Amino acid sequence: MNFLRVPCVLLLTGVLGLAGCSVHQPTSLYQLDSGDPGQPKHSGGLAVLLGPVTIADYLQRETLLQRQPDGSLKASTDGRWAGSLSADIDQLLLRQLAWKLDSQRVVMAPAAASFTPDAQVVLSITRLDSGEKQPAVLDAQWRLLDRRGNVRDSKLIHLEEPHAGSSAAQVRAQGILLQRLADKLSVAVKPIANQPWVADVPKKATAPAKTRTDQDKPKIPMASPIRTDLEVFRF
Repeated sequence: MNFLRVPCVLLLTGVLGLAGCSVHQPTSLYQLDSGDPGQPKHSGGLAVLLGPVTIADYLQRETLLQRQPDGSLKASTDGRWAGSLSADIDQLLLRQLAWKLDSQRVVMAPAAASFTPDAQVVLSITRLDSGEKQPAVLDAQWRLLDRRGNVRDSKLIHLEEPHAGSSAAQVRAQGILLQRLADKLSVAVKPIANQPWVADVPKKATAPAKTRTDQDKPKIPMASPIRTDLEVFRF
């Protein structure tokens, strides 16, 4: 009986080893492709405040989601995001926008109290996903504010990008969509940020109300007597 126990133990160990290998398969980690943005040269370029930037709740997770033909989403079994997707989006847009505006004065919100932006970009990303047979899709809305905080532009954006189907190709396509979004933002920001500053024109002081005096009162003519048979007073 002792001779039979050894093969059984070895067999059980092998089965557990194979099970462990199947459970702990290596997972690929992905980051958004920020392209190849150049370094902005002008330290005194346009001052732009980027943010707040909000993303949809379903994107705030490590799992790489796959859009299905019926519109549903499934978690990828072999890939996830390497860190925070929200932080990756912020940095990609920041670098792209600074490069396209050629300005080192593009900062993420919240900024220091001493920073006075020429324009502010408030962005909401409601969709950013793809699937093996579904194109990468980006849905977003931006609002552009001028120096006084007034909304000067608001726009809804829908962008699509085809890909080869693999997880790596899908992530690359999503990065391209964000690069295209940054390009559109830079075009929209320039005319608002370049507007000359118009100082508040002081209102013309209102002259104080004039106090009426006795000299300003209407004069009532004095009655003068007319000599007739009857004494009549004419006014």
